Amino acid sequence: MAEQLYKKILLPTDGSKYADKSEKHALSIAAAYNAEIIALSVVENTVPVNLTGKETVAEINQLLESETLSNLKKVEDLRDEQGLDIKITPKIAKGSPAKAILAVAEEEDVDLIVIGSSGKSGIDLLLLGSVADKVVRSAKCSVLVVH
Repeated sequence: MAEQLYKKILLPTDGSKYADKSEKHALSIAAAYNAEIIALSVVENTVPVNLTGKETVAEINQLLESETLSNLKKVEDLRDEQGLDIKITPKIAKGSPAKAILAVAEEEDVDLIVIGSSGKSGIDLLLLGSVADKVVRSAKCSVLVVH
């Protein structure tokens, strides 16, 4: 009998079109290996500098948390639409996305991280960095980057 390569898959999601693609890949791999998916959405806890002054930090945090829950629900909805029997454990973390993804990967002892890439290049990549790139360079498990 073949070895089960993947038992736990970490799926970071931010609701973007890049995350949508990675969700499909993660569900397909999980179905093939009968693996669990840990769907992770990270709330960056930095306050945007372009506030109008009307928003309070509490209101912004509430909005971010709501968006995060919506991102996680999308993964479950996609699983249900495809009629898959996959265990999905939703998880929310706060902080820097790359650091949070790496921390959860270690805490949960995942075998694979499936992450979307925005395809940044040039000056954008230099100035902003890439969450996927940071994860690839520092993860202790396999990483699948979906473009």
